[in-house]
Amino acid sequence: MKLTNRLLKIASLVNENKRLADIGTDHGYIPVYLLNEGKINFAILADINKGPLENARSEVKRNKLEDKVDLRLGSGIEVLKKGEVDEVIIAGMGGILIGELLEANKEVAHSVEKLILQPMQAQEELRRYLLNNGYEILNECLEKEDFRLYEIIEARYTGKNTTVDDEINYEVSQKLIENKDELLEEFIDNKIKKYNNIIEKLGDKNSEAVIFKRNLANEKIEKLKNLI
Repeated sequence: MKLTNRLLKIASLVNENKRLADIGTDHGYIPVYLLNEGKINFAILADINKGPLENARSEVKRNKLEDKVDLRLGSGIEVLKKGEVDEVIIAGMGGILIGELLEANKEVAHSVEKLILQPMQAQEELRRYLLNNGYEILNECLEKEDFRLYEIIEARYTGKNTTVDDEINYEVSQKLIENKDELLEEFIDNKIKKYNNIIEKLGDKNSEAVIFKRNLANEKIEKLKNLI
């Protein structure tokens, strides 16, 4: 089985011999890959929709892994009980939704060794949720696939909130900067372009709301430039 760059990167962050839950598993590609590689011995594959779960079931049968997986239909980590798994993947969803899924079953979210989260949007909101709700961001990395950069967050619950040095670090993780991620410069450049586009669309209007948005965008651009 050949995984895409994004899925392969997520799979690489799972530690060996851990019991894994893949939430929103779709075709179950990550856990099936890890089981075939012998990196893990057991996985729970969960999805809120019957169609994707049946796709995962077919993939599991095709790879003769029925005795190593448990397939569950349901919402988020509500399908899990405390102590069933060591690590949880939640990938391919919005950042706000991921936060809501963690909030819906705190007992599990707080007890697992590691959460591997890959938000498709609202990454800033997810970081804010994690750091202000007792989670530690262990590490972050970027992965490129089809001209898009994906942000992947490893986190665990400690019960201690984390204060960021600047609001910009909700948008660009301090971990990415510390690690000197090879895609960091491109990632920041993309954000600067986004804010320049906002300024361009605002045009030369001078209403109070437009001035506020323009100033905010310029402020963000300056902060982003200082990160490189």
